[in-house]
Amino acid sequence: MKIGLHVMKFGLPDGPAAIGPTLSRVVRDAEQAGIHSFWPMDHFFQIGIAGPPEDPMLEVYSTLAWAAGQTTTLQLGALVTGVHYRHPGLLMKTVSTLDVLSGGRAWLGLGAAWNEDESRGLGVPFPPLAQRFEMLEESLQIAHRMFTGDETPIEGRHYQLEQPLNRPAPLRRPPIMIGGMGERKTMRLIAKYADANNFFELPAPGALKQKLDVLRQRCDEAERPYDDIVKTTMGMLGDRDLDAARRRFEALAELGVDLAIVDLPDPSDPSTFDYLAKLVEEVAPLGRPTPAQLG
Repeated sequence: MKIGLHVMKFGLPDGPAAIGPTLSRVVRDAEQAGIHSFWPMDHFFQIGIAGPPEDPMLEVYSTLAWAAGQTTTLQLGALVTGVHYRHPGLLMKTVSTLDVLSGGRAWLGLGAAWNEDESRGLGVPFPPLAQRFEMLEESLQIAHRMFTGDETPIEGRHYQLEQPLNRPAPLRRPPIMIGGMGERKTMRLIAKYADANNFFELPAPGALKQKLDVLRQRCDEAERPYDDIVKTTMGMLGDRDLDAARRRFEALAELGVDLAIVDLPDPSDPSTFDYLAKLVEEVAPLGRPTPAQLG
């Protein structure tokens, strides 16, 4: 089992000038601690569970490209890009460029999106949910074609690409993660197109298992092996109780979770990484990941 790192808060006591040095230490310490991957969220404004919209929020692909230059082994992905944020042709070029410049460490994270306020705030069109799911499926189709060098024209309902050149090509096809827990549409798309899912941990007993059982059913319907999907979760780091953490991640591993992504509550606290290094040692024997499955 692997641990991924999510950073949600960028407001620091010393202001914007401190973000770069602090985040540089975070990604380098995370790599040193054995963290598998770095997953900043893709939002324009801060979201309600972390603070008011006016709090600092970094643009995610600039952040990932910058992090690639600070590290050598961390896998890099957005958790996750709202499908309407960026035209898919440009998005696949962006992720491919990240993969080339990072030495083959980029993932594509996509979802149907939800935050209308930030889109309205920056003047980004926010289509109805049904249309966003149509856009999501077309974007996933475009990703598979552009990542594998298919340059034939793409004629979709929402996107038309006359010549989808993607050169330089990614060094490997970036793994595709779909975020979301909808049982009807989202899980169908995971089963059909994704290399990985991302679900919230869900503290209620049995709730995560129920979601994973539905995903298994969707894979059966798509005639796709359930074990082909890398199972990932998103949760808070929690307090620094290794015994409690061991029990928590053992339970996730028993459900088949391969990558547990945890939020870093205070990027300015370097002592967190001593705990994370111990946590990585605790969870390493759990689960079934192989390097190929996790990029």
